[in-house]
Amino acid sequence: MSFRSFMDIALEEAKAAGARGEVPVGAVIASQSGDVIARAGNRTREWNDPTAHAEVVAIRAACAALGQERLTGYDLYVTLEPCPMCAAAISNARIARLYYGAGDAKSGGVAQGPRVFSHSQCHHAPEIYDGIAAEPSEALLKSFFAERR
Repeated sequence: MSFRSFMDIALEEAKAAGARGEVPVGAVIASQSGDVIARAGNRTREWNDPTAHAEVVAIRAACAALGQERLTGYDLYVTLEPCPMCAAAISNARIARLYYGAGDAKSGGVAQGPRVFSHSQCHHAPEIYDGIAAEPSEALLKSFFAERR
């Protein structure tokens, strides 16, 4: 399975999150062999949990499914650049590769802002591939926020 197909799944999760009134961000964790281990969308409002970002929800689900606290060798596909909290969770989970769509100039923690993976206290930095399915990811976010303004 190609990264594009995983981003398609992440976009499905983002659309579902938007339909629930959540900021439309979706995430997928996949194995090197092409198995989807977990998929999730934002659930901060639904669960009244500020940590329930798509990446964190997917990491928790993948760890539970695999019965381990680390995701060494697994890949994360997410529609929006992870925030600093999510970047730290990605590092702590030892995710091998991070693929993300839209950049986040306001709240990003990878290429913007604090650049968590470049920090001297970061224990693990994944390989990073940005701009994957950026246009549809950005379009979902712009549409979502335009409807609310």
